[in-house]
Amino acid sequence: MKVVDVAAGRMPADLVLKNARLINVRTGDVEETSVAVAGDRIAGIGEYSGIEELDLGGLFLSPGFIEGHIHIESSMMTPVFFAKTVVYRGTTTVIADPHEIANVLGIQGIEFMVRDSENLPVDIFYTAPSCVPATDLETAGAKITPEELKKLKSFSRIVGLGEMMNFPGIVHNIPEVISKLGIFEIQDGHAPLLKEKDLNAYISAGIYSDHECTEAREAIEKVKKGMHVMIREGTAARNLVSLVEVVNSRNWPFFSFVSDDRHPSTFVEEGHLDGIIKKALDHGMDLVTAIRLVTINTAGYFRLHDRGEIVPGKLADMVAFDENLNIEFVVKKGRIVVKNGALNFTFPEVSERRIGNFNIKVDQSKVKIPSRSGRIRVIRIIEGNLLTEQDFCEPRIKGGYVVSDPQRDIIKLTVWERHRGTGNVGVGFVRGFGIKRGAIGSTVAHDSHNVIVAGVDDEDILYAVDVLKDMGGGLVVVEKGKVLASLALPVAGLMADREAEELASLEGSLNQAYRELGGRLKNPFMQLSFLALPVIPRLKLTDIGLIEDFRVVDVFT
Repeated sequence: MKVVDVAAGRMPADLVLKNARLINVRTGDVEETSVAVAGDRIAGIGEYSGIEELDLGGLFLSPGFIEGHIHIESSMMTPVFFAKTVVYRGTTTVIADPHEIANVLGIQGIEFMVRDSENLPVDIFYTAPSCVPATDLETAGAKITPEELKKLKSFSRIVGLGEMMNFPGIVHNIPEVISKLGIFEIQDGHAPLLKEKDLNAYISAGIYSDHECTEAREAIEKVKKGMHVMIREGTAARNLVSLVEVVNSRNWPFFSFVSDDRHPSTFVEEGHLDGIIKKALDHGMDLVTAIRLVTINTAGYFRLHDRGEIVPGKLADMVAFDENLNIEFVVKKGRIVVKNGALNFTFPEVSERRIGNFNIKVDQSKVKIPSRSGRIRVIRIIEGNLLTEQDFCEPRIKGGYVVSDPQRDIIKLTVWERHRGTGNVGVGFVRGFGIKRGAIGSTVAHDSHNVIVAGVDDEDILYAVDVLKDMGGGLVVVEKGKVLASLALPVAGLMADREAEELASLEGSLNQAYRELGGRLKNPFMQLSFLALPVIPRLKLTDIGLIEDFRVVDVFT
C-alpha cells in the first residue's frame, strides 16, 4: 500500500500541508505540525517531504466539516450548485434528507438527487425518507412504503432512515409506522417537545437523534436518555443561542451542529457550517469543541468511520482557516479544491431543467368562508421558530363571508393541492406577516409542497396561484394583478439550476416587495413554507384543512 510507504517515510507524499496548527478533535490539542497525504488518504503527522508542498503559514487545520442534517431542496439549489456553494465554506461531507422532493416525485425524485450529486468535491450521502407523506392529514405527490424503503437501501450513498416525523405513530405503536424502523441501522429522529414517557417510547423504538430541540431542558433530557442532539441553526429555525450553553466538557460527543433548512440568502450572508461555528464562538463555545460538533461527532453518529479527524489512514478531507474562520484552503480526498479562498475545481456544466408538473384546479369559490357565529382560529407565527401558536379572534365579516383584517394583522391563508388534481383547498387565517395588501405565495410548503398563498384579498390569492402554476413552481409576491417579484423553481417546484448569489438576489427582491406590502418578518417565505407542516405544533394548514395537534379542526371554534 502506497499510504504505508509514505507514512513510513520510504516514499514522498503526494501532498504535504506544512506549518499548520492542527486541531486534534480526539485530545482537544492544537499542535504546530505538518500533514502528509498519499492519494486520498492521510499518511502521517510530522515532518515529511512531498511532490507538492503547501505552506499554511500557521493557519488552523481542521477535519473537513460534516453537515449532519439538511434538506438540500430548501437551499433552492440542485445538488451541483449546492456543493459549489458549501465547499469553499469548508464543508466536505453532507448527510441530506431528500424528503422534500420525495413528497413531490417519490423514488424518481430521490434518484435525481443521488444522480445529480455524483463526482462532486463534496460527498453527499442521503437518508431514506421515512414519512412520505408526513401524515395522512395532507395530500402529497407520492407515497413511500416500507417495501420501497427496502429498495432504497440498495441505493448508493443512502446511509440510514430519514427523520421519523410521525412521532405520535411511534409513541402509540402504530404497526404501519413501526414497520419502517429496523430497515436501516441508523434512524434519524424528529421529536419536537417530546418528553418523559412519550420520549422514552420514541427512543425505545431505536431512534437516537433529534434536531428539534428549542430549549436547554429539552436537549438535556434527550441526551441523558441516549439521543445525539443536533443543534439546528437554519434560516427560520435558530436554536443555537438557546442550546449552546448545554454543551460542556463531559457531554460534547453527543452534539452536532446542523442547518436543516437554509435559504440561499443565508448561505451568502452567513455561510454554512463555518458561519454556525463563528456564532457558537461568539456565544462562548471554544474553537475545538465547535469543530468537534461538525466533524468527529457527526461522522461517529452516522458511522462514517473513514472521516471526521486528521489521523493516519482516514480520508484526506481537511480545511485550513485563519483566526477569524476565513476559509483559505479545502482539501477533498487529497486534492486541493479550494485555494486561497477560491474554488479550484471544475464543476459540470448544467443547463436549466424543468422536472415535475402541476395538476391543480383553481376554483374561486373554495377560498370563501361563509360567516357563522363564534370566533375563528388564527395561526400566530413565532418569528425564528417553526412552532406556531393559536389565537381565537372575532372575525371580520363582509358580504356574508369572513375576510382578512389587515388592521389586526389577520390575513387569509390557503393551501392548494397541486399533485393529484383533487381540487382540495385548505383555507384559514394567519397573523404575523404584517402585509396590508397583496399576497405572497410559494410551492415550497413543507412537507407535501402544495401551493401555499397568504393574502389580503381573494383576487390576489388566486392570481398568485396562477403565476406559480405558469412558472412551474417558485416564490411570488403580487398586488392588484401584478407580479412585484418572483423566483422560478422549475425542478419539482423546489429548486433551480442557479448560483446561490443569483438566487439570493432574487430572494432579496422578493423580501423587499413583501416589505413594501407592509410585511415585517425577516424571512417571510421560510416562515410561510412551514405553516403547512402538521407535524410541528401547534396550529397548521394543509390542503385538508386546519390541523391542531394531529387532528382536523374547524376554522370556527
